[in-house]
Amino acid sequence: MDMMAWFSFRIVGWGWYYLGSILDDFSRYIIAWKLFTTMATTDVKEILDLAVERTGIQEIAVRHRPRLLSDNGPAYVSEELKIYLATQGMTQTHGAPYHPMTQGKIERYHRSMKNEVNLQKYYLPWELEQEIERFVTYYNNKRYHESLNNVTPADVYNGRHQEIISRRERLKRRTLKTRKLYNLSQSIAQSTS
Repeated sequence: MDMMAWFSFRIVGWGWYYLGSILDDFSRYIIAWKLFTTMATTDVKEILDLAVERTGIQEIAVRHRPRLLSDNGPAYVSEELKIYLATQGMTQTHGAPYHPMTQGKIERYHRSMKNEVNLQKYYLPWELEQEIERFVTYYNNKRYHESLNNVTPADVYNGRHQEIISRRERLKRRTLKTRKLYNLSQSIAQSTS
C-alpha cells in the first residue's frame, strides 16, 4: 500500500505551495514527490503517474496491485480519481475522518521534514524544491529508522535490509567473542600477578 498526503509551505511573495508525496508503506521510501500550487485531482494523478513510472509497476506482473491510502480531501474523493485509479488497476482506501494516525508513517515523515526544511524562509519555488530534494535524498538513503531495525528506507525498498542486519549480527557476535577473550586474558593476567 502506498500513502499520499499533502504538506504546505509558504514562499515569501509567491504564496502557498503544496507538497504531494507518495510513501511506500512497507519500506517508508518516498517514491515520488512534487510541489504544486493547488491540491487538485489533476495534481494527485500527476504524482501517481510519477510513482508508477519510477516503480515500473506497469511493466512487471505483480500479485497485488498497489493500493492508495489517503485522507478524505476533495482531490481524493473525486470521481475523476476513481476512474484514473481503475484504469491503473489500483484501489483506494480512505483514512478515518479526524484520525491522522491512519496515515501515521507519512505524517511522521512530514514532521521530520517540517523540523528541517520548514526552519528557513524561501523566496523562490526552486529554492524550496532544492531543499526538499536534499531532504528526500537524505531521508531515503542516509537516515536510519529505528522501526526498520536501523536501516534506511532505501535498504528495505531495494531488498538489502536482511543482508545488512545479518552482517551486523555477525559483527556483533565476533566483537562480543573478542571482548570476552580480552576480558578473560585480563582476568588471568591479574590473578597471576
